[in-house]
Amino acid sequence: MTYRMPVLFAGLCDDAAVFPPGLAPLPDAVAAHDEYVSSWYAGLVGPLVVAATALGELAEVLAGRDSPLPVVVTLPGGPALLDGVLEAVADLPVELEALEIAVPAGMGPDEVVAALSGVTAPVFVEVPRDERRVPLLNALAGTGHRAKFRTGGVRADLYPDEAELAAAVRAAVGAGVPFKATAGLHHALRNTDPATGFEQHGFLNLLLATDAVLHSDGDPEALLAERDGAVVAARLTGLSADRVAAARAGFTSFGTCSITDPLNELAALGLLEAPRGEA
Repeated sequence: MTYRMPVLFAGLCDDAAVFPPGLAPLPDAVAAHDEYVSSWYAGLVGPLVVAATALGELAEVLAGRDSPLPVVVTLPGGPALLDGVLEAVADLPVELEALEIAVPAGMGPDEVVAALSGVTAPVFVEVPRDERRVPLLNALAGTGHRAKFRTGGVRADLYPDEAELAAAVRAAVGAGVPFKATAGLHHALRNTDPATGFEQHGFLNLLLATDAVLHSDGDPEALLAERDGAVVAARLTGLSADRVAAARAGFTSFGTCSITDPLNELAALGLLEAPRGEA
């Protein structure tokens, strides 16, 4: 019998193995992704995330492939190269699940939306951490496009604190714009990285903060700061089916360079259990 992933975690983990800190070689990342989507926990796994600059290499890696590879393509330089990326993707044995597009400095919300007007694939627009955040989210409302928030990186200043991240969630929910998160969500729970000392957000904390904002039930900043796994797990398992669906409609996924780490942490918290005979 095929394992049915709980709705709370279905498609939660976008496979960003080729990005820091994992930096997996693309051939290895593709091979590992194929294994993930053939496993019992396939329902946890989203598409493979690749940079637009890697599409040439991806064509070589996928030469002769029969089944399409689900991918998300990132455009860190903004929408200027969008047409070329779409042309390149059309010639590959891939299924384009979404695009992730950064907003260049000085580009206003209306310009962003106009640049994406002819795109039919889902687009996650990386929301800048400046005064454009709320106007951009409001401009995205009703377009079908979505938001992308960075929640960390290779420096401490790239991690928004609880107040900033909670404000971003409130703004997205208020505008009715679904969002994904990327960078820094290395663990299920809020933690201090022992190697760097960085304060890192937990992906389960972000799920709970999203639910709290949606239903005005609890303090999202406090939920983002919660480090007790038992407290987080209990609140998650207490959510109704409707609240689970709403939370996941709001917070669609997060990018992770490891699929097995989130899987193992969910299992350790008692939130996922492998079917009998699986490991």
